Amino acid sequence: MCVDPKEKIACRAAKEISSGQVINLGIGIPTLIPTFLSSDISVTFHSENGIIGAGGFSRSGEADRNLIDAGGTYISTVPGAAFCDSSLSFALIRGGRLDLSFLGALELSEKGDLANWIIPGKFAPGIGGAMELAQKARRLVITTTHTTSKGAPKILRSCKLPLTAPNCVDLIITELAVIRVSSAGLVLEEIALETDLESVVRLTDAPLSVSDNLSTF
Repeated sequence: MCVDPKEKIACRAAKEISSGQVINLGIGIPTLIPTFLSSDISVTFHSENGIIGAGGFSRSGEADRNLIDAGGTYISTVPGAAFCDSSLSFALIRGGRLDLSFLGALELSEKGDLANWIIPGKFAPGIGGAMELAQKARRLVITTTHTTSKGAPKILRSCKLPLTAPNCVDLIITELAVIRVSSAGLVLEEIALETDLESVVRLTDAPLSVSDNLSTF
């Protein structure tokens, strides 16, 4: 059982992956997901700076200073990996070639809007590839803590921060819950063993419909 909340999120998110998929991992929690993949799952990880076949983090002392992912982390590659320029990499994204993308979030709305790139007044290097990934991946899964560091809900009726993309989220995975975004609103499908339904509802600003098949993870 994962004790660290971020590891618990990544562990649950890994269950959304199937063999043969081409997947992009955003910065933060998504980069932990490969650690929890079953050894019989074979996928291709894409990094928008031009790596197709990205591997795990480089071990200390073994990093290649020319090999980083889109977040600037030193990584490895897997056999058969390919490199391309940004135009080709983004053509792959915009062409709908990614089966799945995992991104983090600052805020989410009941309609599946995503805000994850800037808090006004604070420095941000730019929206990066998140805008394209959010709109063009065949499926978008958000991995994020359920609340901010100050305990405020991240899942809201409507986002207050500048949007990365509207109506783009398919599934939300937090340390407390798994929530599906439907045309009728948010559907609570799973809750963590460490919590209860009342707590999840209280810590979610947006209204939740509870699945008839609510389970635990």
